[in-house]
Amino acid sequence: MKILEAVLTPVAFADPPLLNVMGVHEPFALRSVVQLRCEDGVVGLGESYGDAAFLGEARKVLPLLAGHDVFDLPGLHRTVARALADTVLTDEHGLIGGFSLRKTLSSVFSLFEVACLDAQGHCLGRPVADLLGGAARTRVEFCAYLFYKYGAHRGSGQGTGADPWGEILTPEQLVASARHMVGEYGFGSLKLKGGVFPPGQETEAVQALAEAFPGAPVRLDPNAAWTPGTAVEVARELDGVLEYLEDPTPGIEGMARVADAAAMPLATNMCLVGVDDIEPAFRARAVGVLLTDHHFWGGLRATQALSTTCESFGVSLSMHSNSHLGISLAAMVHVAAATAHLTYACDTHWPWKTADVIAPGALEFRDGAVRVPQTPGLGVEIDPDALARAHEDYVRCGLTKRDDTTYMRRYVPGFEPNIARW
Repeated sequence: MKILEAVLTPVAFADPPLLNVMGVHEPFALRSVVQLRCEDGVVGLGESYGDAAFLGEARKVLPLLAGHDVFDLPGLHRTVARALADTVLTDEHGLIGGFSLRKTLSSVFSLFEVACLDAQGHCLGRPVADLLGGAARTRVEFCAYLFYKYGAHRGSGQGTGADPWGEILTPEQLVASARHMVGEYGFGSLKLKGGVFPPGQETEAVQALAEAFPGAPVRLDPNAAWTPGTAVEVARELDGVLEYLEDPTPGIEGMARVADAAAMPLATNMCLVGVDDIEPAFRARAVGVLLTDHHFWGGLRATQALSTTCESFGVSLSMHSNSHLGISLAAMVHVAAATAHLTYACDTHWPWKTADVIAPGALEFRDGAVRVPQTPGLGVEIDPDALARAHEDYVRCGLTKRDDTTYMRRYVPGFEPNIARW
């Protein structure tokens, strides 16, 4: 089945002022939506990053796709590689471990691979999970992804007012936000995005969560904000409390030092972000849980291949998340369903958003999980009006890249990221 036209639409959606080690989320998150319009009226959907640099590389691929067979994924990879030549995108917000030529190619290819798999599913009348070998589970579990946050954005215009979550800066406010999220979505595990406050303060917050939700697995991710020595101290203090400790310190060597002393496994989406990192990270025993992400690991099939590698070396698997919409959630659900070795509840930013570009009702959280769609392809369809509104928000907001650090300086003049400061 041939592609007739590829259309890429940059979109934006309101994002709360969520805090992390690099600063604070701006009023809008940026994403890109691709529609592969194919023969027989089939449309394949994909979603990925929406910053200007990524959009520029993805647009290089668009004119090369007309006439391409959606079932020819190796040919698609060659086409993307030819279009990108020697371009290297940079990880400007510093939270996904940098970029390389291979990672740039993998990121752009993933956008189009997902859309091709969606189109394949519509052509064959089968869900994407079936195209990946079949579902190992009928529902995919996610965790409550908790953040510290400010009560409102600073600025003017749409998306900058107070939001229903309010301020979340203390353990009491954090527990209240967790109760709200668990009550609405039924999550059975909790994750705190740390690296915002001194380690002792975040340790206190984790212990408050554990006391408020007895028996629920709890995770902490300071995004490499600590030195190895501090990370070891926190790991000892939270022994028996944390399910895993995610990216406590930068680099494979630092992670290995902490892993050697910590009772709980260490997880990462920062020190192991591409195939070149696998051998040194596994050899050093720096990682116990890899948080995969099809957006930068090279798509859904590459995620499955990574799972096989992890299983072979005794490394567990979960899934990383960034601010995303429904097309990405559907892709995450399908690949998670078809990946038996995925052994931990996945991350998702879903509860923090208030709008989408897909028709409602296809994806629902019940008891902390999303049931795998049984309809063809990804199981989601574009809402044309919602897509148009999201594109209008993109044009109106004026953002072209994610810049948590600069925006944070509206709240804290002179702010600098705290990478390995503590």
